[in-house]
Amino acid sequence: MGDPPSTCRTLGILGGGQLGRMLSVAASRLGIKTHVFESQPDPPAGHVADAVTTASFEDEAALRTFAESVDVVTLEWENVPVEALELLEEIRPVRPGSNALCVSQDRLAEKDFLRKLGLKTARYEVVPDLAALGLAFMRLGGTSSIIKTRRLGYDGKGQARTDHYENVEDAFNDATSGDLAIIEEVVEFEREISVIAARGLDGAVVCFDPGENVHRDGILRTTTVPAQISAAQRADAALLAGKILNALDYVGVIGVELFVTKDGLLVNEIAPRVHNSGHWTQQGCSVDQFEQHVRAVAGWPLGDGSRHADVVMENLIGDDVERAPGIAAEPGASLHLYGKAETRPGRKMGHVNRVVRGS
Repeated sequence: MGDPPSTCRTLGILGGGQLGRMLSVAASRLGIKTHVFESQPDPPAGHVADAVTTASFEDEAALRTFAESVDVVTLEWENVPVEALELLEEIRPVRPGSNALCVSQDRLAEKDFLRKLGLKTARYEVVPDLAALGLAFMRLGGTSSIIKTRRLGYDGKGQARTDHYENVEDAFNDATSGDLAIIEEVVEFEREISVIAARGLDGAVVCFDPGENVHRDGILRTTTVPAQISAAQRADAALLAGKILNALDYVGVIGVELFVTKDGLLVNEIAPRVHNSGHWTQQGCSVDQFEQHVRAVAGWPLGDGSRHADVVMENLIGDDVERAPGIAAEPGASLHLYGKAETRPGRKMGHVNRVVRGS
């Protein structure tokens, strides 16, 4: 029968959360083992992976041993220290590489990168310190703005909105704890969408249909496909995602979050990994985002990303997970629980994909 399409027999995954868990499941379907590197004990991915290393991302000896045990390294978490990736890159291929993280980990670097590609973003200003904040706020028009820490923000954390000059200092302190920041204008948009796209080792690009997202308290609540956008907007979303992938010489799946405005598509942010808003692909496509990522980083051909059903994905956050037995009884509902031991407010405990109808 011959060998599989690549020499990747064991995939190393940096991060052991739910995304690493679902990547491990996808890899197993392709006959690929997974080894997870995670700093916290008993990670969700550890329940399904073939091996787990529990160590700090600053532990160089543990990182080297981990790298030597796998064929290719990928990540499920974009805040892996770049220094750790650079060390791993000396030993094994890391996909996506440290260059993508250097861009995505710093909101200023990310915005500058997108603008240099000719893509639209919200207007923004650099805030090197509190003294510069007021002037930056006024340069954006002195109206509704969002102050964001430049690093380590996610799920609404590390940001605060301000509508008045008198409140900018409080917002800065709420968002950043004194860290470097940027300030962005608040964008008036018709809807939020995201496109999940993949790029293979050979440069081939495949995009999934854009999903329409609803956030509450900074956390994604639902993604619906198809998004209520025009065919031209759907094509534009795919084209700009491909432009980003090619500019980064990226290998793997990326999530690109967008605002649909009267002036076109604005890029909100990029995530160099499989993405929460792509979970619908598990029931909506023959090859979901997790398998697509494994295919890409392992050197396999990319799969068919076309959608065969309309799907609504709902995140189960905090106590929502208590609804799981009822959801499991719903026709057309596919439940995905993450195996997290502790339920906390704001914590993603699972999700459900509801197939609305075949397309």
